Amino acid sequence: QVQLVESGGGLVQGGGSLRLSCAASGRTFSGGAMGWFRQAPGKEREFVAGLRWNSPRTYYADSVKARFTISRDNAKNTVYLQMNSLKDEDTAIYYCATTSRYIASIAGGSYDYWGQGTQVTVSS
Repeated sequence: QVQLVESGGGLVQGGGSLRLSCAASGRTFSGGAMGWFRQAPGKEREFVAGLRWNSPRTYYADSVKARFTISRDNAKNTVYLQMNSLKDEDTAIYYCATTSRYIASIAGGSYDYWGQGTQVTVSS
């Protein structure tokens, strides 16, 4: 059983920055994936960024590439999402999630544990 808690959301003006954190407790799987997802009002949930706990490779949706950066601190069991050059279209509830097993596709795989989400609102 893994618990995930997101923090760092808030209200920001267009062009601004926010840094989200996701703290994991319980037993995590070192070969598992960690992902950030978001869901805007009236829209389906979409993949934003992801990584594996034991790999340096990162993955991003095209819509956030070059603006968002995912990183981790293994000692703290925490994953971060640095969001720069924020746009109105980034407004959503942001969720972190992790897997209990290896998945081949970070963006398209099935995640087992989810946080409650943190609201990000970008004003025009």
